[in-house]
Amino acid sequence: MPLLHPGDVFPDLALSLPAGRSLSVREAFDGQYGALLFYRGSWCPYCNAQLRAFQHAGPALDEAGVRVAALSVDDEETTAALVTRRGLTFPVGFGADAPAVAAATGAFTSAEQVYLQSTGFVLDPEGAVVVSVYSSGAIGRLMPDDVAGLVRYMRR
Repeated sequence: MPLLHPGDVFPDLALSLPAGRSLSVREAFDGQYGALLFYRGSWCPYCNAQLRAFQHAGPALDEAGVRVAALSVDDEETTAALVTRRGLTFPVGFGADAPAVAAATGAFTSAEQVYLQSTGFVLDPEGAVVVSVYSSGAIGRLMPDDVAGLVRYMRR
C-alpha cells in the first residue's frame, strides 16, 4: 500500500452519500482545491472535533477556494445522523471499504481493517496531491486553518 506524495494523482474514489446520492472525489471538488478527510467513525471524538472544525471554518475555506469532503466506514443511517447532528454542509460519504481505500491511497486501517485511520489530503484543482497527512491512530490530522492558509499561499 504505497503512500500518496505531492504531485501524485489522487484516485477518483466514489463517495456514497446519504439519501441514495453518490459523488466522485473529482465531482466533489469540481476543479477547485479540495480537502478530503478520512475519519475513523462517528464514535471518534477527535474525528467529530475535526469535522466540526471544518464546518465552522466554512467561510474561510470558501474564501480561500477550498471545498471539503469526508469519508468513513460508517453505515448510511449513522452518517446521516452525524451530518444532521453536526450540521455538516459538505459531502460526507459512508460505507467505505477500508482495505480497498487503504490499497488505493495508503491510508492506515485499524488492526482488524474495520475502519480507516484519520487521513487527510489537500488536492489541487487538477486532482493532484498537494499534501497528504497519514495517521496510524486517533491523533494527527489536517486542520482547516492550515488548509486555508496553504491554499491562500499557493494562490499568490
